Amino acid sequence: MIKIQKASEVEEDFFNGRDFGGTIDTVKDVLSDVKSRKDEALHEYSARFDVSSPSHFEIPMEELKAAAEKMQKTNPSLYDSLCYSRDLALRFAKKQKESFNDFEVELEEGLFTGQKNIPVERAGVYVPAGRFPLVSTVVMTVTPAVAAGVKEIILCTPPRVHPDDLKKSKENGLGIPGKAFIGGKAYADENIMAAAYICGVTKAFACGGSQAIGALAFGTESIPRADVIVGPGNKFVAEAKRLVYGTVGIDMVAGPTEVFIIADKTANPEWLAADLLAQAEHDVVAQPILATPDVELARKVSEEIEKQLENLSTKATARESIDNCGRIIITDSLEQAAEIANKKAPEHLELAMEDGKEREKIASIVHNYGSLFIGHNSAEVFGDYAAGLNHTLPTSGSARFTGGLSVRVFLKTVTTLRTIAESKGAIASAKASGYLGDAEGLAAHAKAARLRLSK
Repeated sequence: MIKIQKASEVEEDFFNGRDFGGTIDTVKDVLSDVKSRKDEALHEYSARFDVSSPSHFEIPMEELKAAAEKMQKTNPSLYDSLCYSRDLALRFAKKQKESFNDFEVELEEGLFTGQKNIPVERAGVYVPAGRFPLVSTVVMTVTPAVAAGVKEIILCTPPRVHPDDLKKSKENGLGIPGKAFIGGKAYADENIMAAAYICGVTKAFACGGSQAIGALAFGTESIPRADVIVGPGNKFVAEAKRLVYGTVGIDMVAGPTEVFIIADKTANPEWLAADLLAQAEHDVVAQPILATPDVELARKVSEEIEKQLENLSTKATARESIDNCGRIIITDSLEQAAEIANKKAPEHLELAMEDGKEREKIASIVHNYGSLFIGHNSAEVFGDYAAGLNHTLPTSGSARFTGGLSVRVFLKTVTTLRTIAESKGAIASAKASGYLGDAEGLAAHAKAARLRLSK
């Protein structure tokens, strides 16, 4: 059962970032191996960790197209939903890009400074395919890259046994964890392949885990090196992204997912319980939190969680998350709930409150979150799937200093300088640069500046 406690009882540790690491040495070895042995290492890791180790990693575009056509025919509701999600995400990302302006301004007479926003040339996107193949992650990682104007979008996702190889695989007891089918055709989860085609991926590779991050970071004979790597993954993938940062850009290092709900007495206990469980079913260490000053509401939500858990297909995971990581915090006021939320800096923050001045006040107080969902009807799951927002968001308190994945991750903001010879601004800049060079003992700097003063 979910823990209920008073705000005064909340431990300081609750606000610390949650670290489920202990993988750094293993991942370092994998990355080093991939960097030195490239495809040879990838094949060995696929054979060890995946259900398939294909002879070639690239999935032909014809396979992606066939998967999309199959989905459109056999599951048109899913196909249409993916297209709808893609369209909203693309419109939102394009609007984001519009806010990043290129400009040139004359700061002083003859001294022109400016900035340009230039897309990276090649983006690598990673899409997990474990217990829950995250088809929506394709939308969230690919569309902002498309909106940014990235020329090449490379997708990596864990391999599956190709339909043509299934019979042979089953006959030999292969194609299962620990017994990979070796040497077949490149293939992946069909829904992920379909989404990749729908969203505009340039190339797709059947390669997963930390070894895929290494491949995207360093490049191999098959998989080209990316400029930026984005997308979620398990703790090994997260650690790999942390270690390759600097060699390539990354979106963020994401930990277990979390939701924090601030609710008033008008909130629906059934909806609150559903939103908490929607987060809990992700992972046994997902963190579902509710803060409310209404003790009776807290009791009803706790009871509703137990009721909904009984018929939940993901009960085992959600149960562990609720019992070990979930909690309901009884606050003295909604303002105190907002203060706790700011200190926690959650990935998702919901304001389950009626429209009005009180909700406006709380919305103005909160400022540390990945995404904010305002009002009873703004379910967090809409942000996960089909509301235009990106669901790749900061976790473990990192919302204090960063936002989620956006078109910005795929853009480089660079600066420019243009001067007019002998102009007032150019002369002043040269003089000041000379004196600053002297002060730092950098004689060549000072000389390079003062030469511009010579006629």
